[in-house]
Amino acid sequence: MIQSIIIILIIILGGFAGYRERSLSSNGAIAAVLVGVAVFFGFGVKGLLLLGLFFITSSLWSKYKSSAKKEIEEKLAKGATRDWRQVLANGGSAALISIIYYFQQDLVWLIGFIVCLASSNSDTWASEIGTLSKRKPLYIRTFKPIEKGTSGAVSSLGTIAATFGSMLIAFTGAWLFDLQIFHFFVIFLFGFFGNIIDTLFGAYYQQVYICTICGIETEKKVHCQTTANRIKGHHLVDNDMVNFLSGSIAALLAMIVIYFITK
Repeated sequence: MIQSIIIILIIILGGFAGYRERSLSSNGAIAAVLVGVAVFFGFGVKGLLLLGLFFITSSLWSKYKSSAKKEIEEKLAKGATRDWRQVLANGGSAALISIIYYFQQDLVWLIGFIVCLASSNSDTWASEIGTLSKRKPLYIRTFKPIEKGTSGAVSSLGTIAATFGSMLIAFTGAWLFDLQIFHFFVIFLFGFFGNIIDTLFGAYYQQVYICTICGIETEKKVHCQTTANRIKGHHLVDNDMVNFLSGSIAALLAMIVIYFITK
């Protein structure tokens, strides 16, 4: 009991530290604490270590060469400081699975949990590192060069980063929870696949706006202090929705594979 209280206090301090370092907004810090508590009750300290690995590495890459990303951030809906929607988009599914696992401790849920984090890590690394590529990325709908920061764009550097982002979580998760090599490959492949799903959704369904003042295409609904016009995508599908769906779908598919193989 005392140990659990101490760990929860550490989670709260971690959220506050993220807020102080401007990695989290105030409501993002609260959401991060709630996600952390859910993960702790479901998967214990090992789950928290894996969640922390995702959050710390993603935050570091977000801040790495941030000055070079300033122009690109004008196209993105949000910057490096995560709010509650971004936190739940990347950690909400993992938190939900953690709660389910608390009541039903089955390998299927464990795999789903790790895949959620592997997918989020893969996508974040691809976005944060890929934008530093010297070459323009290719838009997957046309396979022609397009401006950096465009949803649905891919680059060699981003793809490599996505691969290692998923691999890091898969390896660490398999090591922490003493999983088999087969489980590692399932987590790694579906974690990377989550990034692919994110790219496809970003290209075909994510909303894109154009600023009526400066003419830039952006994910922001308001730009130059003026409401922008939507020119592409579904009005309900923003970047947070894409992140949530891609991770959830990747986890669900991995869980189905594990279920039919192990049952």
